[in-house]
Amino acid sequence: MIAYYNAQGPAEDGLLSQTMIAVVRRSLQIRGYINTEFVEEHYDGFIKELAPKIASGRIRYREDIVSGLESAPEAFIGMLAGRNFGKLLIKVS
Repeated sequence: MIAYYNAQGPAEDGLLSQTMIAVVRRSLQIRGYINTEFVEEHYDGFIKELAPKIASGRIRYREDIVSGLESAPEAFIGMLAGRNFGKLLIKVS
């Protein structure tokens, strides 16, 4: 849905409409994912399982690190436009 925040006209708006039509036609249920809802039940097991895999390199992740707080607004706008990869981080010190 973030991709549609900055829609610039009917063509882009139409894509969201088409997506929602497909959802309704298939009687799909959409639920947001808020990771804090699952922390208490799953966090310890998650850390126990994933930490060794990250440490060994079996699981890798990408971060897009931007230096300086003054770069934060442009980085945020870029994130909304899809110009970053992975987790966007702002390095402030």
